[in-house]
Amino acid sequence: MIVRLNRYLSICGVASRRKADELIESGGVKINGRVVRELGRNIDTQSDEIEVLGNVLAPELKRYVILYKPKLYITALGEGQDKKRTVEELIKGVPERVFPVGRLDYDAEGLIILTNDGELAHKILHPKYELPKVYRARVKGVVGGDAFQRMKAGAELEDGPAKPDSIKIVKNDGASTTVELSFHEGRNHLVKRFFAKFGHPVLQLTRMSVGPIKIGSLERGRWRDLTASELKALNRALEKAG
Repeated sequence: MIVRLNRYLSICGVASRRKADELIESGGVKINGRVVRELGRNIDTQSDEIEVLGNVLAPELKRYVILYKPKLYITALGEGQDKKRTVEELIKGVPERVFPVGRLDYDAEGLIILTNDGELAHKILHPKYELPKVYRARVKGVVGGDAFQRMKAGAELEDGPAKPDSIKIVKNDGASTTVELSFHEGRNHLVKRFFAKFGHPVLQLTRMSVGPIKIGSLERGRWRDLTASELKALNRALEKAG
């Protein structure tokens, strides 16, 4: 297979494409024994030998994992800022270097997909593919009929309009309202900012699903591999939208 060198380094779990470019420019990468500094260089994964800092690479097997992120974990790998815990601590049993697809706020919980398949991750995140992400939000106060109708119509936020793909009221206990809604885009703090626009700040936020992948009975802080049928359904949903 012919592929760009920086992408191959990313597939092999060496570094992100940007960091891979830095490695190439610094002379840390060899193709068939020769240092290459040319960005955008293509390689043949079947015949070219790629060496990074003295180590010959072999591509990692593709791995697809879902995690139920608890609250008070950062959606990142490596050491968290101010000694905060990261999701990396929750996936110690995964030998491949998988990366979170998108983010969940520190104080939010729910479904995160992690993978070393960069192409799939890109499609999941790109609004073009319109893959819905379903959230369950408990918001302060009673969401009345008029407010609910305005929510259905969407809101103008500081970075553009935001209209849910779907929205429904799940429960109203007098002091708070639980609302389930979906967006196919992933702007920062989108759900929180959306509800704040209507004067109903979010008290608790859980991501329930990403496309056809649902959190189901997975317990907080636990992970599992996607099943073959789930992966097939996810790819089918992306192909249909694309």
